[in-house]
Amino acid sequence: MSCERAWAALTAAHALITGQLSAELGRSCGLSINDFEILLRLDQVPPPGLRLGELRTAVPLTQPALSRAVARLSDRGWLRRTSAADDRRGVLITITVAGQEILHRAIPVQARTIRQFLIDPLAPGEQDLLTCALGRIAGS
Repeated sequence: MSCERAWAALTAAHALITGQLSAELGRSCGLSINDFEILLRLDQVPPPGLRLGELRTAVPLTQPALSRAVARLSDRGWLRRTSAADDRRGVLITITVAGQEILHRAIPVQARTIRQFLIDPLAPGEQDLLTCALGRIAGS
């Protein structure tokens, strides 16, 4: 396969899946994909939470865009921002109970959408190959 064909296939699949996921999360839960990723990452972290810079390594947004997203989610009551005990300028971000509730509503939506548009169109061997190939590319 040529680089051009591989790139075209990857970008087309990405556009299809993210478009569908964005529409479903928005319709079902009022979340963007980035909102979902932020909530998901913070749900996996024990208190006291994460600093913005730590969250940025998991969510592919610029620092200003991530700050705006965190502020928006905080305004909706889904995140809490608190001062870091060891650094007065530092802010720790944690998910709230309301944030966990919306995330738990969104997880089945995300799983159903990924299954429908990424997993189900493939034969079982192709599913394993996709997982292996993407894992290798991502370095895990």
